[in-house]
Amino acid sequence: MIRMASLMADNAAFWYREIARYLARRTGLRIEVVENVPWQERERMLDRGEVQLAFICGLPYVRKVDRPPSRIELLAAPVMGSARYQRQPIYFSDVVVRRDSPFRSFADLRGASWAYNEPGSQSGYNLIRSHLARLGELSGYFGRVVEAGAHQTSLRMVLEGRVAASAIDSIVLELELKLHPELALELRTLATLGPSPIPPAVISTRVPAATRQRLREALLGMHADAEGRCVLTAGMAARFVAMADGAYDAIRAMAIQAEPVRLSPTRGRWMEP
Repeated sequence: MIRMASLMADNAAFWYREIARYLARRTGLRIEVVENVPWQERERMLDRGEVQLAFICGLPYVRKVDRPPSRIELLAAPVMGSARYQRQPIYFSDVVVRRDSPFRSFADLRGASWAYNEPGSQSGYNLIRSHLARLGELSGYFGRVVEAGAHQTSLRMVLEGRVAASAIDSIVLELELKLHPELALELRTLATLGPSPIPPAVISTRVPAATRQRLREALLGMHADAEGRCVLTAGMAARFVAMADGAYDAIRAMAIQAEPVRLSPTRGRWMEP
């Protein structure tokens, strides 16, 4: 049996369930989706080898694979269907504010309140710190900083006016707007940062090589059959592609660049309106 988990935003949980069902039918393997525990525990289960297949952000991927002995390898990665992704396995960080916000550019956010999802995130944390490093801003750029815990929580805090802005994974944001189109009237994208290499699917190296290859081939072939295309469309994806580890060197470089930047929560103030 293969145990599979998503370490990505919860609004795509339905899509990963569909992928698991597709892979099970296509390969004949029994695949169980782990969903009844927080994503942090799912990550620990991956580290312990109790989850064998996972969809994971690129930043924790490089941290895990670069820390020997690595127990995971790349399986495949999605290419999203929207034209902005240029048929490449990339995604962006969309900096969002309320539609009625007075801010018009990233530069306007100096001294403003900011929410990030969590420190293991490429789109919500690492890329923002890398961007600030390129601007020469090593600390104190935002006036108040909140660790929200999830992209959707950050988004809700912006909508409710509890923070001025946040950087949201572009795929998470697009799916949230698809599921809740009314939000388009309440939000505005202030800036777009990136692109970054897209979050991949990874597989435990404890899984036999032949089984890993069956799963990889099933993912890579999804776009070639009607059932697979239907599943891909539900998640706004066009196909899965093979990825080499070097494709994530951009994230490694951003992590090095971001190292001196401090983006620490302002304790005790995050619930203020």
